[in-house]
Amino acid sequence: MNNTQQLQEVPVVPIKYCLYARKSSEAEDRQVASIDAQIAELQKVAWENNLNIVEIFTEAQSAKAPGRPVFNQMLEKIKHNEADGIICWKLDRIARNPIDGGAISWMLQKNIIKQIQTFGRVYYPTDNVLMMQVEFGMANQFIIDLSVNVKRGLRAKCASGWRPGMPPLGYHYDPNCKKGEKKIIIDPERAPIIKEMFKKVAYQGCSGRDILEWLNEIGFKTRTNHKMALSRIYSILRDHFYHGRFEYPLGSGIFYDGKHAPIIDKELFEKVQACLVHAPRLRPGTKEFNFVKIFKCGKCGSGVTASEKFKRLKNGGVNKYIYYHCMKFRDRYCHEKYIREDNLIGLLLQLFDNIPVNKIQISEKLNREVDRHRKFVNGILGQEVAEAQTNQVNIRNYAKYLLMEGTREEKREIMSCLDATICIKDSKIYLNAK
Repeated sequence: MNNTQQLQEVPVVPIKYCLYARKSSEAEDRQVASIDAQIAELQKVAWENNLNIVEIFTEAQSAKAPGRPVFNQMLEKIKHNEADGIICWKLDRIARNPIDGGAISWMLQKNIIKQIQTFGRVYYPTDNVLMMQVEFGMANQFIIDLSVNVKRGLRAKCASGWRPGMPPLGYHYDPNCKKGEKKIIIDPERAPIIKEMFKKVAYQGCSGRDILEWLNEIGFKTRTNHKMALSRIYSILRDHFYHGRFEYPLGSGIFYDGKHAPIIDKELFEKVQACLVHAPRLRPGTKEFNFVKIFKCGKCGSGVTASEKFKRLKNGGVNKYIYYHCMKFRDRYCHEKYIREDNLIGLLLQLFDNIPVNKIQISEKLNREVDRHRKFVNGILGQEVAEAQTNQVNIRNYAKYLLMEGTREEKREIMSCLDATICIKDSKIYLNAK
C-alpha cells in the first residue's frame, strides 16, 4: 500500500454563521438600509456562497458605546462554539466603538471567529489586522465627529433663539414650517390654562395639589391625552421658558433669550418662584422610627408614617412624643386620627396576647433566643413546665418583651413575624391577611 493510500482525507467542517443586522434611530445610521433590507441582502449573499446561517440576530440600538445585549448574546454563542462566523452588512454594523471592535478583532485573530462575511468583502484570521483596525477606527471616528457636529448644531440653534427638543406644554411646533426650520408657537388650547396656573399660585396662594385638583376638575389633558402629574406641575411652574428664556442643557446654568412668544411676563414668574420657596426640611428617612413602613391606614389604605412632637414643661423640661399617622397618599382628606407610640405599643401587646401562637411565624434567629431562654428557665431556675406550654409562653412573652425593651431592629423583626398586614383604624389595630 503506497503512502497516498495511507493518507486519510481531513474532513472540512462547514462554518456556522450568525447573521447580525443593526440599525439605530440616530443620525449615524440615517443612510443605512433597514434591518429587513439588510437581512434580505445578506441571505442572498449566504445563498450565493453556500453559507450556513444558524441564527439571525437583529438589534435596533446604537453601537457607539459597548453594552448592546443582542450583540453580546451573539458573541457568547460564538465563544460556546455554537457558531464560528458572522455575516453583516458592513463592519460598522457590529462595532462603532474600540471595545467591541477590539473584541471582534481579537476573536478573529485567535480563530474563535473563523470568518466575517460582509456584503462586499470577506475577513479571515490570516488577514492583515491593520486593515480591520483602520475600518473600525474610521467607524469610531465617525461617531466622534458626529457628536461634535451635533453639539455644535444644537448650540447654534440655541444661539438663534430656538430651544432643541420637544416644546414644553402650552407650545407646539408650527406645522406650516419646512423640515429643519420648525418654529415654536403657542398652543391656543393649553396656553391659557398654563397661564392661569401661574396666576393661581401667585395671587391666590394655591399649592401644587390645589392646581392638580383644579386641572382634574376642568378635565385638562396633556398632549398624550393623560392627566397632569403633580411633579410636572412643579416643573412647569419653575420653567423659565414660559417667560421667554430657556436653559440648555438643562442644569447647565446657561440661559438663552428665546424667539418664541412668552405666555407670562417675568414679574409673574418671579412671584410664583417666591411662593414656591419653603423652609428646608429634613430629607425623608433621616429620622428613623420603630414602626414606619409596617402599618397601613385602615380607612384609605395609605402607608403610616411618624413624626416627633415636643412639649415644653413649666419646670423648663421638654417632653418628646412620637405620633403615627396616615400619609394620605390615597386620600388627601383622610381623617384617621394620630396615635402616640406608647399607646400603639399597648395595642400591640394586647394583639400578641390574643393572637394564636401558631400565627406568629417566628424567625430562626428569634427561635434560637426563645429556646435559649426556655433552657434557662427550666435548667437554672428549676421550673418544670410542660414543653408545649413553655414554648407558647416563651414565644408570646418574648415577643412582648421585644416590643417594650428591644432595639428598633428587634421590634421590626418581631413585627415581620406576623404573616398579615397590620392596619390602624379609629385608633385601633387589626390584622388583614396578605
